[in-house]
Amino acid sequence: MFDTVAMSRLTVAAPVDRMADVLRSCTELGCVHIESYTNFEDGVNVGHASSSEEANRTSALLAKVRAAISAFKPVNTEGPVPVRRVKELLEGSFADELQKGLDLLDTHRDAEAEIAALDEQIHLLRRLAPLNMDLELLAGSARVEVYVAETKKSSKAASTFGTLIQKVELATAPGIVAVACMPSEGAEVQMALGELGGKPIQIPNMDGTPDAALKNLLAQRNAAEGTMYSASEDAERWARNNGRNILAIHEYLSKEDEIHTAPTQLAVSGQAFALDAWVPTSKADKVKTALQTMASHVEIEAFVDDHHHHDDDHDDHHHEPAPPVALENDAVSRPFELLVGLVGRPAYGTFDPTFFMMLTFPMIYGLILGDFGYGFVIFLIGLWMGTLPFAADPVGKNGVTILKWMGVWCMIWGFLFAEGFGFVWDNTGQMGDASPLAGFYAWTYENLTFPAFVTDTLGMSYTHIPFHRATSSITEYVLLSVYLGVAHLMFGFILGFINVARAHGVVAAFFEKGSWIIILTAGTLHIYGFLTTDQTVLDLTPYAIALLVGVVCLVIGLAIFEKFGWAGGAIMGPIETFGLLANTLSYLRVMGVGVAGVKIAEVSITMGWDLMWSGSGILSIVLGLVLFVFIQAFALALGLLSPSIHAARLHFVEWMGKFYDGSGRVFTPIGGRTLHTEGQS
Repeated sequence: MFDTVAMSRLTVAAPVDRMADVLRSCTELGCVHIESYTNFEDGVNVGHASSSEEANRTSALLAKVRAAISAFKPVNTEGPVPVRRVKELLEGSFADELQKGLDLLDTHRDAEAEIAALDEQIHLLRRLAPLNMDLELLAGSARVEVYVAETKKSSKAASTFGTLIQKVELATAPGIVAVACMPSEGAEVQMALGELGGKPIQIPNMDGTPDAALKNLLAQRNAAEGTMYSASEDAERWARNNGRNILAIHEYLSKEDEIHTAPTQLAVSGQAFALDAWVPTSKADKVKTALQTMASHVEIEAFVDDHHHHDDDHDDHHHEPAPPVALENDAVSRPFELLVGLVGRPAYGTFDPTFFMMLTFPMIYGLILGDFGYGFVIFLIGLWMGTLPFAADPVGKNGVTILKWMGVWCMIWGFLFAEGFGFVWDNTGQMGDASPLAGFYAWTYENLTFPAFVTDTLGMSYTHIPFHRATSSITEYVLLSVYLGVAHLMFGFILGFINVARAHGVVAAFFEKGSWIIILTAGTLHIYGFLTTDQTVLDLTPYAIALLVGVVCLVIGLAIFEKFGWAGGAIMGPIETFGLLANTLSYLRVMGVGVAGVKIAEVSITMGWDLMWSGSGILSIVLGLVLFVFIQAFALALGLLSPSIHAARLHFVEWMGKFYDGSGRVFTPIGGRTLHTEGQS
């Protein structure tokens, strides 16, 4: 759960005529990540994709299926389709059924294109209609030229044409001018139209008056629109009836196509081929058993990263690619792989922080928003989104799960803070003793208190529940934010220490990460002494001495292990120490954003709720209700966005920066994951 999946190197060699069998077996195993061959040598090259009739048919059908998926965007909410059923569909009438769906798309697109063309002609005829002249006359002839133009100065046409009007036929209407003339006057007519600011109009090749032609085009448009709507309804019906099957077939054909194209990743000579791949160590025996009957050589060796220094040029072993990274989390924490993936896959052999993200990300989000009313709404939004088609996709499903976790933690903190929809629900709040939860919180105040040892140690004077973070307990809220930052960063440094110790040894880990642990611990205790005793910041306490020792160790780590050199280490060490202070104080955003959210929610009460209950008439009630609902909606929207961003920053920047290396390659076995079919056989 906490580490990436252990990988082993797989090497397979076999005659060329067994290549298809080996690749199909690897696809069926579903756990073989092939490394592309790049070390070109004489007589050894990459293979060629299969050009058999079956491969070509698969490729052609897959292209059509992908086009249908792109257009119809089907969803599968009924679970995977048995692979036997998929094969039956492919051997049966699926190709014809698919063509029906594509034909419906073509019909819809053709109708759309026809409507677009008709709309252009209709618009043109409506511009010509004020002239009330036959279109044949406006088109001109070999002996007579006709110019039609739009202009806002049509009323000034006669004066603009001047004496030229005696040589032409001029017709005007509001916004449009038509001129018939002999070819010899064409240039003068165009100049006159230019003075009017005229824009030429292309005359359509039609007969009759614009009104008659317009009537005919409108009828055609109605027919095309009916065809388009009919095709759209038929297409939606087709997608509902075939969506699940088409997704399963797409998955099946994609695997088949990958088998046909996989030879381009292998080393192939005239008589044999070699496959270089990675497999999870836990499945090594299964893979070897499946392949050894069809290959002349099968070797699986567990990957061991035995270097304990930073000089990657020291050994050719270090130039080999690191294994791809697969994560192994349980069903509860797996959705939070979505968050981890936003900053890259963890490097092989390092910690997978998914489980810890599950614990801390929604918790910190809830600590910021801290309103059980908003938390309940967020949870309901998550439940509703889980019923939508997109939630059938694993990514969508994981996102919805994270949202529901955020809502739950928001409710938990909201109950501790006695906050809901901006109201304080104990007897100190806006409702006073009339609050329906006043009795409950009176009981919690008397019976539930923070342990005295904890509050005394942390310097927190307020020990009761509810915890009024925006009023009487704001000092404790500040301290809680800082203590959270110290604990979160310390945990990150500990993980970083273990990661470096695994990769480069304990000595490197001590100077690279242990120095930070010393600095953070000593610095925190030194500042704690300043806050709780008569000690000053500049006193040379044991903690201050330990802090200086930590800085010296950091300089050594930067100079030797991080390759900064002594000058770089001496400069960057103190600078980065102050950077750690900034990282710690960054957690004050928990308090700052949290209090800001409380005050925004309170605005809905002072501006809306109080006005609604002021008893000043129906107008006050309506206005107060509108203001209350609007500001509450704004506060909820802001509560979804802002705390999410800040909780993400505290994890991705402050915390993960202390231990996380997101340079890992995603483990992508040939054939991929099976989502819509029950397996590949």
